[in-house]
Amino acid sequence: MDAVWVVDDDQSIRWVLERALSKEGYSVKAYSDAREALSAFDLAIAPGGNPPQAIISDVRMPGQSGVQMLARMKARRPALPVIIMTAFTDLDTAVQAFQSGAFEYLPKPFDLSQALDLIRRAVAEGKREAAVEEILTEAPDMLGQAPAMQEVFRAIGRLSQSSVTVLVTGESGTGKELVARALHRHSPRANKPFVALNTAAIPRDLLESELFGHERGAFTGAQAMRRGRFEQAEGGTLFLDEIGDMPPELQTRLLRVLSDGHFYRVGGHSPLRADVRVIAATHQALEARVRQGLFREDLFHRLNVIRLRLPALRERPEDVPLLARHFLSTSSRSLGTDPKRLTDAAAAVNLLARFGWPGNVRQLENVCHWLNVMAPAQTVDVGDLPPEIRELLTDDAHGRELVAAQVNGFHEEGIRAGAGIGESLVSEIHAELGNDDRSKNGVSGHPVLVGSDAGSDAGSGSVTGPGRWGIQLEREVDSLLNAQCSEGDPPEHSDLMDRLVREFETTLLTTALRHTRGRRIEAAQRLGIGRNTITRKIKELGIED
Repeated sequence: MDAVWVVDDDQSIRWVLERALSKEGYSVKAYSDAREALSAFDLAIAPGGNPPQAIISDVRMPGQSGVQMLARMKARRPALPVIIMTAFTDLDTAVQAFQSGAFEYLPKPFDLSQALDLIRRAVAEGKREAAVEEILTEAPDMLGQAPAMQEVFRAIGRLSQSSVTVLVTGESGTGKELVARALHRHSPRANKPFVALNTAAIPRDLLESELFGHERGAFTGAQAMRRGRFEQAEGGTLFLDEIGDMPPELQTRLLRVLSDGHFYRVGGHSPLRADVRVIAATHQALEARVRQGLFREDLFHRLNVIRLRLPALRERPEDVPLLARHFLSTSSRSLGTDPKRLTDAAAAVNLLARFGWPGNVRQLENVCHWLNVMAPAQTVDVGDLPPEIRELLTDDAHGRELVAAQVNGFHEEGIRAGAGIGESLVSEIHAELGNDDRSKNGVSGHPVLVGSDAGSDAGSGSVTGPGRWGIQLEREVDSLLNAQCSEGDPPEHSDLMDRLVREFETTLLTTALRHTRGRRIEAAQRLGIGRNTITRKIKELGIED
């Protein structure tokens, strides 16, 4: 049975939430202050304990505040979702709560059904994050559940006790160096050096010295003897990345080392023995370069003893959510912040999995770092993703254009809601929201409010037949286009689409906010959009709520 904890100094709040959550099938524990909850938490997370899947806590309580309690709990269990509720709906409290890692911010008074819905989401999120943390603990270096990646893992396992030369192929950003490090770490050479060299990043004139070292006076500027990468990797593994770009003359020297295990420093006369396992990698088709005369065929066969091909990220979309959560976590640790969370598979995660990822895993890692820095809230929604990923929305079925416009937020100036399509649209919005209230609460459209004696007014406005505002919209567009036609040729810079979309959005948001008496989170939930989205649109459209 999933455990949910309630922490609030108000006994009536504890009683109502405890009773409601028990009816939902949760194991509920209630605490009157943060000190009592923290003491119980230390015992619950110990071996054999029963830790909570989610916590809902007040902010202002005697002793430690809910935010201070949140910070201490998140330090012990980063994946634990904590919902912060407060009657003090000021900006500073909200910002402080999210910066401390709150799952959600719930202002009092709140609709009980809304709170229960939020707790359900928090419990589900906590289970997902805990599962991801367990996977990351077991496999911190390479992640992948796709069949193609499982084949790579099997190959690494089979090669773990061998010193055979390996050629790793795959597109840039697929993680070829990670494979090389894994091969080294699980080999008998694990306690010896792992040395990596990107042959494409070293100037042609210096590459020979980088690989084999040089003697003092071997060339201008060689004022002291220098050990090369082969000597540095003695007994261990040398990883040669982008081997396809190696100059022909160095290919010959590398072939000699692979053939007899001996090499000379630049300017040296005594052969040196190399006990080094070579792992090479390339994003190029070496067979084609051999045919073009750019790569030695004998060297190709020396390197191509065992070949491991890494799949592109677009070939394993099922791994994207796992990788994204991993990179969000590692990025947050480097930034010293709490990790951002992705919304469920129907939104941000799904969109990330559908993206083509031309830069592969490296690009996904960079996007996750960008999200940790740029996303405004702890939960990452579609609207927080970079523009190149959000553009996928325009490829969806008919009707996604409005969603893309809402997500991109490209409108610049606010307008007032018009009286044309607005009146019909307002009526239908009120009808939808009113019906939603009645179905959830069963009492004439009046939601049950916790933390307040006041009820909520039922939705107002006359109920019209479905689609009436669409008919009015069609008439309005016809009228505006006819007016343009009467003026001659089409205008070069028409703002008709912008004006109508802004009118639609303004009417939608103002009506929903009026229905929820200005409660933004509730309005966003009833409209089916994110909290960040509604806050941004209110600002962009100049809506006073």
